[in-house]
Amino acid sequence: MSFWSALGTVRHTLRYVAAGAVRTRILEAGEGGDALLLLHGSGGHLEAYARNVGALGERFHVIACDLIGHGYSSKPDRDYAIGDYCTHLADLLDALELRRVHLAGESLGGWIAAAFALRFPERVGKLVLNTPAGLTCNEPALERQRALFLKAVDEPSRENIRARLEWLMADPATVTDDLVDIRYAIYTQPGYARTMRHICYLMEPRGRRANMLHDEDLRRIEAPTLVLWTAHNPTDGVEVGERAVRALRNGVLKVMEGCGHWPQFEDPPRFNALLRDFLG
Repeated sequence: MSFWSALGTVRHTLRYVAAGAVRTRILEAGEGGDALLLLHGSGGHLEAYARNVGALGERFHVIACDLIGHGYSSKPDRDYAIGDYCTHLADLLDALELRRVHLAGESLGGWIAAAFALRFPERVGKLVLNTPAGLTCNEPALERQRALFLKAVDEPSRENIRARLEWLMADPATVTDDLVDIRYAIYTQPGYARTMRHICYLMEPRGRRANMLHDEDLRRIEAPTLVLWTAHNPTDGVEVGERAVRALRNGVLKVMEGCGHWPQFEDPPRFNALLRDFLG
């Protein structure tokens, strides 16, 4: 399914808003219900949720965004720490006049969502942490990820970008030509190789350790939290999700079979149902 096929019958808007100093691209769908902000992972973009906004928009006011440095949002020339992402998120909520939202984040997005809930508990309803990053610092695994990221921007062929995307999926055939084309257009923007190095700051040991989520941090999160893991996650095993749930005050774990690091794209019906049940 192409992105346009997924969105073709969905009433939505695609626009830019000024979130502080960051010109931010957002997609919105749904006209009622609680606000639900969807956060993509490292090197990602809002199209990661194209298969979800329609179904979720039936119950929520859904917003997907390009995070600072990502997609077509502004790209300040500096390394991006978790605090930078949280500031961007707070500025975005202010720009949209949203006092309180549910947050659902994948990988880096899950890390940001949890950190935001710690910094701004009054602005968070419920959390969905989808194979969140930031819970471990496996240096060999991080180096492999960083190498894939940088190869995709330093040598931005469709083959290299496809290899980066296939790493996300339990079944490499899940990667569509449409997805490759969208990411190719983003990764070939002028200066994006430099931007990717700023994004990869959190994959370097110094950046990772300075920003990690520890069990004592998770214990301070007040929001009800769904930790969503997958049977074929290429980063951390389900035992990391189990550890996170034990630390959380009000956490529950769900494991999706047949998925890798992008369950929202690999199995949209199941993913959408899990979010609707938990958030609703």
